[in-house]
Amino acid sequence: MTSEMPRNALKWLDMPPVWLAAALLLAWQLRGIGPALGRAGDVAGGLLLVAALALLGLAVREFRRHRTTIVPHEEARALITTGIYARSRNPIYLADALILAGFALVWSAPLGLILVPVFVWIVTKRFIQPEEARLSAKFVAAFDAYAQQTNRWL
Repeated sequence: MTSEMPRNALKWLDMPPVWLAAALLLAWQLRGIGPALGRAGDVAGGLLLVAALALLGLAVREFRRHRTTIVPHEEARALITTGIYARSRNPIYLADALILAGFALVWSAPLGLILVPVFVWIVTKRFIQPEEARLSAKFVAAFDAYAQQTNRWL
């Protein structure tokens, strides 16, 4: 076994879905603390989850159309600016945040909503900023123009 093996395993642990799962676990632990959200929480949370799934589907479709990687640590072969990416530079991360908020509401864990801005901050620092630096270095003027006309989140 080489020393690369543990580093590779850690690289795969430092992925947005792992951070999302950790935040969801924390939100689950906060369920029932605070006011019960009842049917309103179920409806609002369900709508957020449906919106998140739609965003994910639209984003994955664009990655497939452009034949580039969806993995954050890998180098992109194309700059995606079409479809949902014409509205948000990070629809998958936005969907992740909606998933967290949606489950917090469905689980009647209003304190879990505090995790949403924390998750957004972590994703921005750990993934979005490094991704944007790589895209800017590779696609230079095209990425700069895209970043000026398309918001990072919404």
